[in-house]
Amino acid sequence: MNTATSISGLARRLVKDNLITEEEALTAVEQANREKTPLPLYLVNNSAVDSKQLAEAAADEFGTPLFDIASLSKDAVPSGLVDSKLIQKHHALPLFKRGNRLFIAVADPTNLRALDEIKFNTGLNTEAFLAEADKLHLAIEAFLTAEEESIGDALGGLDEDALDDLDIEAVDEDGPKHDDTSEADEAPIVRFVNKVLLDAIKIGASDVHFEPYEKAFRVRFRTDGILKEMARPPVNLATRLAARLKVMSQMDISERRVPQDGRIKMKISKTRAIDFRVNSLPTLFGEKIVLRILDPSSAKLGIDALGYEDAQKTMFMDALAQPQGMILVTGPTGSGKTVSLYTGLNILNTNERNISTAEDPVEINLEGINQVNVNTRVGLTFAEALRSFLRQDPDVVMVGEIRDLETAEIGIKAAQTGHLVLSTLHTNSAPETLTRLLNMGVPTFNVATTVSLIIAQRLARRLCSACKKPADDIPDEILTEEGFDDIDMPRAEITLFHPVGCEKCNQGYKGRVGVYEVVRINDEISRIIMEGGNSIQIADAARRAGFNDLRKSALRKAAIGVTSLEEANRVTKD
Repeated sequence: MNTATSISGLARRLVKDNLITEEEALTAVEQANREKTPLPLYLVNNSAVDSKQLAEAAADEFGTPLFDIASLSKDAVPSGLVDSKLIQKHHALPLFKRGNRLFIAVADPTNLRALDEIKFNTGLNTEAFLAEADKLHLAIEAFLTAEEESIGDALGGLDEDALDDLDIEAVDEDGPKHDDTSEADEAPIVRFVNKVLLDAIKIGASDVHFEPYEKAFRVRFRTDGILKEMARPPVNLATRLAARLKVMSQMDISERRVPQDGRIKMKISKTRAIDFRVNSLPTLFGEKIVLRILDPSSAKLGIDALGYEDAQKTMFMDALAQPQGMILVTGPTGSGKTVSLYTGLNILNTNERNISTAEDPVEINLEGINQVNVNTRVGLTFAEALRSFLRQDPDVVMVGEIRDLETAEIGIKAAQTGHLVLSTLHTNSAPETLTRLLNMGVPTFNVATTVSLIIAQRLARRLCSACKKPADDIPDEILTEEGFDDIDMPRAEITLFHPVGCEKCNQGYKGRVGVYEVVRINDEISRIIMEGGNSIQIADAARRAGFNDLRKSALRKAAIGVTSLEEANRVTKD
């Protein structure tokens, strides 16, 4: 068969114009589909075609007018007309509206589905303009960032009276459990709690802690992985604040002797709601309440935003493309394991696959995926949920955590019988994950032949790009001592930075980035497992195969200025 006949649309035109070869076109189409990336953006990101040449060829082939997206003012882009999920999904940006026509910038004029879906959702006729792929990508990022900031501006503009009227809804699973709520509904208490929750959302906190002590009461936010005190209300308000939070999350306010769990949904605009997972814990001087802020957007970041190196990303994508096997993500609590799993599930989430997950608890709702809350009180354990999944014709199964031999054995069985299984373990490194399974009692043969990929990870704070400064004061001998000679980068290309701090960041850092150790189970590692080898031997084999450990990955991110050496040491140095 002639290769050219299997290439269609934009790829065929690029081959015809000798901008890429037939083989490059086939590879690009296949890889772009696997990574769920628009073909023009994939080609530009991988330097296969010049962005301008690609746009001109597409415009000529399909008769779509070119638009200089760089000249577009972000203030001119119509806000609120098109859902941000559609913009991300189709890589299409609304430009302007004329009557009942909406003009859309796209990089691939053959993506008619984008225009149809936006037309269906907006009720407007759509017309395409062609834009250069890389410039369109930057414009979309700027637009989505401005949308997020506008939410923060809206929250910041709330006056004291508006704090009383926030639309807060408890996620009630078992019916109302509270009786007397008079103290919890006092106006000052309501305003204070609402303000704390809004402040947490605005600064991007992941957790909020309400902590009572004998002579003090404090409120702390966890931002970028670090706890920081934000307020000290009067200690005599501790009981009423706890009662207010328990009423909001449908807990029993009369029960103060045992821990309780609940959820809150706060609507901050017509189209945006934030979920909180709430837990109460009886302590010596009252109930400590901790709220986990669940941000649905974190589950849809895309693999490129997580911080994987190119080789690591390729191994992850290859493992996800396999019809069976087990992918394990490992690391301590708060290391980003859930986001990695959700990212993988989003890549796999197509109409052709049946995907089921067992989680404790389900943090973020993923449309198109069957999610089950583990409930040990009624006997719905990870093992029982997994056993039930296998009777429901699954293609992909995600188990929140492998905690015992029974869950491990059922997961292994699922992976051996034509299913792709994703799960987590609490271990410090990829090699230790394999020995943990062996110590649980899983036979060596099953571990060696079933586990296909292990990802160990940590989260490091990302340096603020606005205020970081080069670190010129670090001697070469210190760099050698820290291990920079082992990261396969010329010393001249290594540029370290120090955090400074400005109004845009938190003590020199803004956001977090993943640090990963990705190990594919090759023949040598399988042989070591079969022979009963330990984690040290497995780590040596992984090193020989060229898989970077957590330390090397952290140093590489420090070397290119993504994070600081201090932060790399904090998350990876023993």
